[in-house]
Amino acid sequence: MTRALRAAWRLLRCVLHGLHGLGVVLLRFRMLDGPQRRARIQWWSAKMLRLMGIAMRVDGELQAGAVLLVANHVSWLDISALHAVVPQARFVSKADIRAWPLLSRLAEAADTLYLERERKRDALRVVHLVAQALSQGQTVAVFPEGTTSDGHALLPFHANLLQAAIATGAPVQPVALRFSDAQAPISAAVEFVGATTLVGSLWRVACADALVVHLSLLPARASRDADRRALAQTLREDIAQRLPI
Repeated sequence: MTRALRAAWRLLRCVLHGLHGLGVVLLRFRMLDGPQRRARIQWWSAKMLRLMGIAMRVDGELQAGAVLLVANHVSWLDISALHAVVPQARFVSKADIRAWPLLSRLAEAADTLYLERERKRDALRVVHLVAQALSQGQTVAVFPEGTTSDGHALLPFHANLLQAAIATGAPVQPVALRFSDAQAPISAAVEFVGATTLVGSLWRVACADALVVHLSLLPARASRDADRRALAQTLREDIAQRLPI
């Protein structure tokens, strides 16, 4: 099978898998309890990666109890990778996702929290929502870079959302994400920067050979009484030390 045919086959299967997920969300999700929903999210996310030809390598353990996960951001695939390991995580995502067909419904089913980045005061609202979730023992995941990088360098970490962990005393656990392929330890196929479109990114990922997502759950950091900017810098350094950049 040629690379183009293999890529087309992968994408067709992914579309069908996405439609299956949408059907579950629309018809069955409301009848499932919490553990059943998490099992569905984990299964769906892990299978989506497999259908795209992506293997997973995971190391480290999730901090028990309420925790704020802080990860570097490389691709739209990051959420599936994290949900395949931590299906209970509620993500803070840009509100633009609401306009994405299919993905918006799937994100809503996973209790995503949306941030209007164009509205400066909206961050305060989201901080309160994240703090509320943490105080209820939930797991929340954020990408403090605010956007995707090319994987070769970390962007500055924004510290605003860390205030939610500081206010509740919840630990903050850094997560290092990296995609490799047959050609390089940092794959160019998953880059989602600049003028790259979602369709273009999907095609490049589907065409890639031997893609692997490496997910490292690093030791958690205490947050109580921390300075949020200093904490953000520490977390950024923790992640940078795990990445070959």
